[in-house]
Amino acid sequence: MEFVPHHLSGVWEIRLSPLCDARGFFMRTYDVALFKQAGLHRLWVQENHSRSERRGILRGLHFQFPPYAETKLVRCVRGAVWDVFVDLRPDSPSFGQWGAVELSEGNRRMVLIPRGFAHGFCTLTDESEVLYKVDSPYNREHEGGLLWSDPVLNISWPETEPFLSEKDQQNWTWQTFVSQHSHRLSGLLND
Repeated sequence: MEFVPHHLSGVWEIRLSPLCDARGFFMRTYDVALFKQAGLHRLWVQENHSRSERRGILRGLHFQFPPYAETKLVRCVRGAVWDVFVDLRPDSPSFGQWGAVELSEGNRRMVLIPRGFAHGFCTLTDESEVLYKVDSPYNREHEGGLLWSDPVLNISWPETEPFLSEKDQQNWTWQTFVSQHSHRLSGLLND
C-alpha cells in the first residue's frame, strides 16, 4: 500500500498493490498496522455497497453534520467512477475547494475523505460498484447535501447532464450552505 496525500488537507489517495499470478491476484485492502503507521486508522462502524447500472449516474454531494460527521474510505470494485470531495470545514485553508480521483477496478485505488467533506461520484462505465467504510453511523436528521452543479464550486464533472435522484436535485447551493449551515462544521479540521 502506498499512501499519497492529496492537495486538500486530510484527504489521502491509497494505492493498492496486488500480488498477481496466472490465477489472478490477491490484494490487501486494509491493514490496521499500515493505516496506524500513516496516522489514518479509524474504527470503521459501517460498510456500504453502491451499485449503479449505467454511465452518467451522479450520486452526491453528501455529508453528515456532527456528531455524525463521517470519515469515508472509498473504493470502486467494478467499473469506474469520478470520485469528488469538497472541503466544508470553515476553519480549513481549503474551505470551499474540491478535489477528485478516478477510482476503478483497474487502477485499484482508494480515497480516504475526512470528516467535514461533502462526497459524491459520477459513474464512468455502464456498471459500477463502490464500497465505502465509514467511521460514524448514518443519521437522517444530520445529513446534508450540496448541489452537484453549483457555479461557485465549478466542479469539473465528466457528464454535463447526469442522471440524479430527486433528492440530489434538491441539494443546497454553496451559498445556502455557507450562510445557513457551515457553522455546524466548525472544529472538524483536526478531527
